[in-house]
Amino acid sequence: MYVRRVLSTALLLLGIAAAPAAADSSPSASPSGDSAAPTQAGTSFRTATEIEQGQQATASGSTGDYLYWSFPADAGQRPTVKATVKLPEASTRHAGQTWQLDVYDGLRRRQACQYGAQTRTAAQDAASVELACTLRTVRSWSETWANDPLPGTYYVRLTVTGLQASDLGLPVGAEVKVDSKDIGGAAAVDGSLAKPLVPGIATSVGKSDSGSSTAVLSSIEPDDGWASGWWSDRWVWTAIGGILAALAGIGGYALTRGAGRPSRVPPGA
Repeated sequence: MYVRRVLSTALLLLGIAAAPAAADSSPSASPSGDSAAPTQAGTSFRTATEIEQGQQATASGSTGDYLYWSFPADAGQRPTVKATVKLPEASTRHAGQTWQLDVYDGLRRRQACQYGAQTRTAAQDAASVELACTLRTVRSWSETWANDPLPGTYYVRLTVTGLQASDLGLPVGAEVKVDSKDIGGAAAVDGSLAKPLVPGIATSVGKSDSGSSTAVLSSIEPDDGWASGWWSDRWVWTAIGGILAALAGIGGYALTRGAGRPSRVPPGA
């Protein structure tokens, strides 16, 4: 009876502990539709257009242009960047075009794609080309020599890498969208950055009370703020492991302790 009560209590604790873990592993929510999606792209890292995860940004440009966007990614997220390029009319093109999607972190280090078609060649009669890049999971901390993705701003660069010179300058349209999957404690590491890797100064400037221009910190940030780095659902599963170990000890003791001293054996024996 005692063991049964202990097991019932433990199962109740396991259910309570697993609830935050299940909630934490759900995909990140898209931002509200109040903020309008950007309709233009930057031409460099410094002028990259800021977008939120879940927004579909659009832009118009010319073949040969470098198009830049930036977005925030926090620890435990695995971002996926998707881009669609609407090509010029087939009658105006002389050959196929090769387009490439690159993603850089806050230190402007090019990040490798786990999977996805990062580079694609469109035939001369193709109307569009689709690209995708799924990054590695963002870590809360890393060694200085490593190239691990860290929390902060990420830059998307879209450009054509192979085309005939006669096709330069033709009008194109682009659509870019970033989504993330929350990996949770499976990718947790000890340690965290003091600050996320975001641009110190945005391209826009504000006005002080005296009327002079002042630098403005980058406004790009996840909807729920940057993670502190100390909490993950790994703590929950560690607690579950401790509870199970305690139950195994109690159960083993209950099974092996026996019925005590036999009544026929005198106390002093």
